[in-house]
Amino acid sequence: MATGRTHRPATRSRGIPEATVARLPLYLRALTALSERSVPTVSSEELAAAAGVNSAKLRKDFSYLGSYGTRGVGYDVEYLVYQISRELGLTQDWPVAIVGIGNLGAALANYGGFASRGFRVAALIDADPAMAGTPVAGIAVQHTDDLDRIISDNGVSIGVITTPPGAAQQVCDRLVAAGVTSILNFAPTVLSVPDGVDVRKVDLSIELQILAFHEQRKAGEEAVADGRAGDEEADEAPPMRATPSGRKGPDGDMPAVMPA
Repeated sequence: MATGRTHRPATRSRGIPEATVARLPLYLRALTALSERSVPTVSSEELAAAAGVNSAKLRKDFSYLGSYGTRGVGYDVEYLVYQISRELGLTQDWPVAIVGIGNLGAALANYGGFASRGFRVAALIDADPAMAGTPVAGIAVQHTDDLDRIISDNGVSIGVITTPPGAAQQVCDRLVAAGVTSILNFAPTVLSVPDGVDVRKVDLSIELQILAFHEQRKAGEEAVADGRAGDEEADEAPPMRATPSGRKGPDGDMPAVMPA
């Protein structure tokens, strides 16, 4: 099987927009679920709904792959799985090194979904000497002093950084110097890399803060809606009219105001 060090996906040379590339994993996830249920074909509307995009955008994205589906039939699920997997470079082996084997690094190492998606955790690296030799997910942790050799021996081109923020840039620099050209950064800091190195950032705290913003906005909208409902109820209340004081009714003096 080819390694990630000698083969690169062809998306850039074929002119596929980055926005389309970012959506391809969503389509692949939805298609894989359909394949596991032995669904042979899927319409653009059904697949778009499963991937969380609109069908026009999906058809445009697939046009970059040269896949247009069949009118009245839809898309062949198995062929699309292969086509997107090939475009993303998932039909080959991508050795991955995880640097920083704390709780998050260990959890990623134990995640079983990487292998089925074309990624193999080839090395676990940590700066703590006490961690050296400790098995995590069946792989012995190695010390950062040997990072260059580890990257070279395993042909790693994708590095995952799960260190504290203060150590992330130094680790990033060493990975790049060792030949790593793609980095997935979980550390809550911005990394500086040279041209030709791709960085994807995953910051869970930022995602939670964005969700908190939406929750606050929804709560504000509900409060406004409740206030409007109260105003409408007040508007619907029957008006009161004044009655001259001292006016006599059949049961005696009438109140100063009474319902109309």
